Amino acid sequence: MGKLFGTDGIRGVVGENLTAELAFRVGQAVSVVLEEEKGSRPLILIGKDTRISSDMLESALMAGICSVGGDVMPVGTIPTPAVAYLTVQQHADAGIVVSASHNPYEHNGIKVFSSQGYKLSDDVELRIEEKILSTDPIPFRTHGELGRRHHGMRQLKREYIDFVASTIEQDLAGLRILVDCANGAASATAPELFGRFKAHTDFMYKDPDGININSHCGSTHLASLADAVVRGGYDIGVAFDGDADRCLLVDEQGKVIDGDKVMAVCAADMKHSGKLNGNTIVATVMSNLGLHEFCRNNGIELVCTNVGDRNVLEEMLRHDFRIGGEQSGHTIFTELETTGDGEVTALQFLQVLAKSEKKASELVVCCPEYPQVLINVEVPHSGGVKEAIMASQSLKDAVTREEDALHGAGRVLVRASGTEALIRVMVEAKTTEIAQEVADRLVDFVKSMT
Repeated sequence: MGKLFGTDGIRGVVGENLTAELAFRVGQAVSVVLEEEKGSRPLILIGKDTRISSDMLESALMAGICSVGGDVMPVGTIPTPAVAYLTVQQHADAGIVVSASHNPYEHNGIKVFSSQGYKLSDDVELRIEEKILSTDPIPFRTHGELGRRHHGMRQLKREYIDFVASTIEQDLAGLRILVDCANGAASATAPELFGRFKAHTDFMYKDPDGININSHCGSTHLASLADAVVRGGYDIGVAFDGDADRCLLVDEQGKVIDGDKVMAVCAADMKHSGKLNGNTIVATVMSNLGLHEFCRNNGIELVCTNVGDRNVLEEMLRHDFRIGGEQSGHTIFTELETTGDGEVTALQFLQVLAKSEKKASELVVCCPEYPQVLINVEVPHSGGVKEAIMASQSLKDAVTREEDALHGAGRVLVRASGTEALIRVMVEAKTTEIAQEVADRLVDFVKSMT
């Protein structure tokens, strides 16, 4: 991992460590490196979420790109996976997303996709980072060598919606669906997308004002959606995060359907139709022990990677597996797209639900859920505190003691967030009480080290 690019691009608090000046420099560096690769003027597609800072960062990126001779194609407010998809469809040399996904509005980020719609290779990312951090000025172009802005925003958004709608064959008739757009990028696409189907669909949190993205809504705050689903008698609730690359659901009883259950339901359907290449699901070490049990019971292999959809995708591409993802709601269908897409995920699950003629709670019972406690411990942003804690032998010894005390009937995972100043403590056990006790002890231990 570089000094700027973390596990999911460049992230920061806007006006503090993520500024318009930095975005301008990023635009320049991306354009220059792409021109070196291509040997001619690059075309870069840009999309953004609904944060108040996204317009500013988008403008700075565009100015940086054009100042060194690159062309830019803004597609406006649109989900992150749409940028990956449209980059390929428009034969662009890269796609840039201005978003901080599920984080609060004051955060933002810059993520770059390659011309193939995948995250940049480590080599290209390093070259871009070196140019951004270099003290040498990046030469400006003049006269006719300046870059241009390309148009077609509405048409491209419609093309993306057409594509997502085409990923299922069911018309979803008979379903009553409630969709939470998180006041984010899905607000720009989900109403039209779900309007293509015969299901009765209502929406909530689809009126972004720049600062309400992810605020007590979306896939990281499911309580209000769950309550509304039960009160309104809906068959299912769908929740996206700020940039709509992840999707979680709630059943008709208001219970959460997480990424593990989504993968289980969809993988079982894919296996039945002969589409489960390698007879395998790719998940991460964060996936619940219940997913492991589901796979054992259904004769499906489960491969677990380190946390991060990038790690999941790399494993899937290495072996041509077709479904993988994270418990948090990133689900990847490689037969359809190059990255996780919340709206595609929702439709895949809804299609299985419609075909099954079951209630959502009945559909997901195939994947049990072991009691799990996850606690985020805040640590200082600077000074390498997070890294020092994770490298500590005393923390490793504490984790080992707690795991041994579970006698194989649970597990412990302590990891640093790749995008925030947090250390995540996750414990699974036979009961919630046991998991909570173990987690609390480890949280106290981590806090004592800050």
